[in-house]
Amino acid sequence: MFRILMFLATNIAVMALISLVFSLFGFQGLLAQNGVDLDLQALLVYSAVIGFSGSIISLFLSKSMAKRTMGVELINSPSNETERWLVQTVKMQAERANIGMPEVGIFNHASPNAFATGWNKNSALVAVSTGLLQHMSKAEIEAVLGHEVSHVANGDMVTLTLIQGVVNTFVVFLSRVIGHVVDRVVFKVERGHGPAFWIVSIIAQVILGIFASMIVMWFSRYREFKADAGGAKLAGRNNMIAALQRLKQNQDAPPLPDEMRAFAISAGKVQKLFSSHPPLDERIKVLQQG
Repeated sequence: MFRILMFLATNIAVMALISLVFSLFGFQGLLAQNGVDLDLQALLVYSAVIGFSGSIISLFLSKSMAKRTMGVELINSPSNETERWLVQTVKMQAERANIGMPEVGIFNHASPNAFATGWNKNSALVAVSTGLLQHMSKAEIEAVLGHEVSHVANGDMVTLTLIQGVVNTFVVFLSRVIGHVVDRVVFKVERGHGPAFWIVSIIAQVILGIFASMIVMWFSRYREFKADAGGAKLAGRNNMIAALQRLKQNQDAPPLPDEMRAFAISAGKVQKLFSSHPPLDERIKVLQQG
């Protein structure tokens, strides 16, 4: 909850700062001189509501959506030795990471993968694929579980979602400003909004959204290094390196769905600027040097 409040406070502070900068540089007056009647403060509030609503709703629904999307079968009562070992390992790591015991589950997927999600680090979900259980040794699986438990302990699901909310806010805000200025200055629309406002706003939102996704994915890649370090601490550096090397051998396996890829141990082959994960070679090198 503290992390949520801090990010909301940060976003409000950033909006206040932008409003102050616009006032100091006379941006509002400049718009008025050119016949652009735009209430920047009201637009900032509107943009924040739009930008945060979807990301916060997604955050609170993330665990239930992940269960349905991936067909996760929760291990409520372990039925075999593998399930008992999974639950016991996650429990041990959760205690060491000082978080509540996550739900543990298995989903049917050929790719050796795993993910963690949930809005609260004391009420999370850690799930592994059947491909992971088939292709990795226990030591490697333990490292992958440590990686995912570290994501939970670091609050990465909350942080990533709220960063998305912040960038969404500014994408909406700037795209509306651009559309409004073009509508008033170029097309001389005096009241309401003409077609140019909507067309330019949509185009600007798409272009700005591309740049915003680069920012979000940069942070996602950064948090992977921290989770690797956490996995090395919980399960041993050599085991974490071995797990990543095993993942590298299976890079051509079918990836997880797009909506789950950012929370997985591996994202497959994606263009670097738009990838939620750093290259496996880079992650291995960082661990080896550490």
